[in-house]
Amino acid sequence: MRSVALDLGVHEISFCEVAGGAVVLRRTVRSLDSLQELLGPSSSPARVAIEACREAWAVHDKLRDWGHDVLVVDTTRARQLGIGQHGRKNDRLDAEALARAVERGGVPLAHVLSPHRRAIRHQLAVRRALVETRAQYVTTVRGILRACGHKLARCTTEGFLTVLSAAALPAETRQLVGPLVTALEMLTPQIALADAALEQLCTHEPVIVRLTTAPGVGLVVAAAFVSVVDEAKRFHHAHQLASYLGLVPLEDTSGGRGKQRLGSITKQGNGYLRALLTQAAHTILRQRAATTRCADGQRPSTSAGVATSRSWRWRGGCRGCCGPCGATARSTMRRAQRSLRPRACGCKHSLSSSRRKA
Repeated sequence: MRSVALDLGVHEISFCEVAGGAVVLRRTVRSLDSLQELLGPSSSPARVAIEACREAWAVHDKLRDWGHDVLVVDTTRARQLGIGQHGRKNDRLDAEALARAVERGGVPLAHVLSPHRRAIRHQLAVRRALVETRAQYVTTVRGILRACGHKLARCTTEGFLTVLSAAALPAETRQLVGPLVTALEMLTPQIALADAALEQLCTHEPVIVRLTTAPGVGLVVAAAFVSVVDEAKRFHHAHQLASYLGLVPLEDTSGGRGKQRLGSITKQGNGYLRALLTQAAHTILRQRAATTRCADGQRPSTSAGVATSRSWRWRGGCRGCCGPCGATARSTMRRAQRSLRPRACGCKHSLSSSRRKA
């Protein structure tokens, strides 16, 4: 089977084929269709490597339809293949390095989402853009009103227009924020349509429905989790998933375990899902705080929310979609909360017990 690599650019695609350790063919084209002669359905089968990027999934599907074995390369480990060595990096050299790696084997692969999970992720991206735009407009309007000496009452983002219309504002101030208010009036129904489309997609995913039974997890969090993780069984244990989501601490250890140095979380992987998991974790902590207040009255810290999200990502999430029911996920989360509570809030009970032991 031929060893081929493509370096996908915005305007150009670099093609390179290697055989016997030597480059046998190079080509630079404007689009993938221009490679029909080399990679089309009538060409001989090839093992084709492409780097993970925006268009990688579409190119992957097209090359698979043409009868080739497609390898989507994990770009976080691309340097170990020789890309960018000796301070030289361009599209032609990158394609050659990938083609040589294909021939010798051992290419680090990136996960390719199933088409339906891609549709969920795309719909989430549309919804996220609309919600963030609405939040930015609301913040801007509030800032302008404060600068003009007016202050609106607190309210939810959905109820902002109602509060704004009921406020006693001068005509010139209303005219000033008028364009933003008009845009907000258009955004709200569009967000509702995006939510309906997302809900329709999620009805075909029993895993998402099961994840929503976990405390603090709604449709958006569950859909984002499934669209990123996809197949939970590809992770051998919980720590791998935590590392994939960037929820493990940075480590700079040398000289043995006794000199272990840990930092903040790595923040690698999908930042949107990590933020959603942290928000879900804070929801859990707030629910617990409403029933069991800490002795010193402190609010749960951000680190406690991150720690709880680390617990949820496997105990309430992955295993919940592979077997145990929602009730088991909830009981597991309660055990995780109890283990985190003394560390997160510094309760006097835990401090007094530690003093007695000392």
